[in-house]
Amino acid sequence: MAPLDLLDQTTSIARLIELEIRKAIVTLAMKPGAPLSEQEIALRYGVSRQPVREAFIALARSGLVEVLPRRGTFVVKISIERMLEARFIRESLESAVVRRACERFDARTRTRIDFHLEAQETAAAAGEHYEFQRADEAFHAAIAEGAGCPSAWTVIEDLKAHMDRVCHLTLPSASSLPALIAQHRTILAAIDRRDPDGAEAALRAHLSEILRALPTVQREHRDLFA
Repeated sequence: MAPLDLLDQTTSIARLIELEIRKAIVTLAMKPGAPLSEQEIALRYGVSRQPVREAFIALARSGLVEVLPRRGTFVVKISIERMLEARFIRESLESAVVRRACERFDARTRTRIDFHLEAQETAAAAGEHYEFQRADEAFHAAIAEGAGCPSAWTVIEDLKAHMDRVCHLTLPSASSLPALIAQHRTILAAIDRRDPDGAEAALRAHLSEILRALPTVQREHRDLFA
């Protein structure tokens, strides 16, 4: 057996590679349907093939890559069915989270949320779409943390990549980034005034934006969809 510190290091490297590939898939730097080479990625990071293989396994569990025996590993094309399922699960969980946030909310976490909104505004002004998405995630994660249920966001984070690719397609042409930030502020205002119905309604409206954009995105990028 390998020493424990070596195992920990291998796990850390595998996780890092997983996150880097996930980012490339979400931002479409790695296109749906593209092949992934274990050897090329290992050479790129200067590591053995083992952590790359572990990263592929983790990404396959998330449904972002597909390992085909004797053919190779490929980025999965965007599935409308999986995206809608992910959105349904996310909406269900986050609706419960914001309602709970209206009952109790950690004051220290609340002070950090304004920072995430400011980060979104900065990213929107600079046209930095990936940073905008990162700040968006931080906002939603902070609400779950403040409500005392950070594990809910852990569940959402693992499956939301199927939404993120569609979201990324909408951002470059979206003049609605300020509107998305305003929706965040509406959710937060409802939490601040302890209005669970208002918070849930605002959240559901916010998460419905992707449904309005979907027909146009699918029509303009048919080659990216399964």
